[in-house]
Amino acid sequence: MSEKQGLNGAYYGPAIPPPRRYHRPGRGSSCCGCCCLVTFLLKVIVTVLALVGLFILVVWLIFRPINKVKVHVTDVALMEFNHTNNMLRYNLTFNVHIRNPNKKIGIYYDRIEAKAFYEGQRFGYHSLTPFYQGHKNTTVLNVVFNGQQPVTLQGQDLTQFNSEKAMGLYSITTELSLRVRFKLGKVKTTRFKPKIECNDLNSHLYMVSVDGSSKCDIKFW
Repeated sequence: MSEKQGLNGAYYGPAIPPPRRYHRPGRGSSCCGCCCLVTFLLKVIVTVLALVGLFILVVWLIFRPINKVKVHVTDVALMEFNHTNNMLRYNLTFNVHIRNPNKKIGIYYDRIEAKAFYEGQRFGYHSLTPFYQGHKNTTVLNVVFNGQQPVTLQGQDLTQFNSEKAMGLYSITTELSLRVRFKLGKVKTTRFKPKIECNDLNSHLYMVSVDGSSKCDIKFW
């Protein structure tokens, strides 16, 4: 007999072979690929969240109430403002004071476009030279609008113009369209597109307004 005899005369059958293990080809590499993809996606998400957090921090540091950039207009001179045959002839100059009160944040003004409006219609455009503004710095920009532009004034708008013409005092709105970046240490943010609106300059014809100033509002999108 092939069976073996054990203690106390007991017989045992043949040894049971170990169970066979089957390996499915390609399963391990597939799992590894999925894990690597998930890990990569997690890293991308963490990086994006970190950048968003940094952006929110920089914006908060700049535009919290005590460190908000301040803008106002001074030295307004309106030398010509004549509307004839739906054509507006104008000559307007003024200074824009931009104050960066932050101690650690600089501002790159990559694009500055100045525009002038009367009764909601644009009549003037002026592109200014880009510049960098350092910490706790005030920059003065000189804006000049000089030329002619088709402007249609009818109904109430024409009545308003004739009334202001009689007084020699015109309500003109100006706007600065910007593309800016902020610098905190060695970190530079992406570009933002704020607008600075200066409403109702109340410009006297043939006079230079040097007393006082007109404050402007900054709007971000």
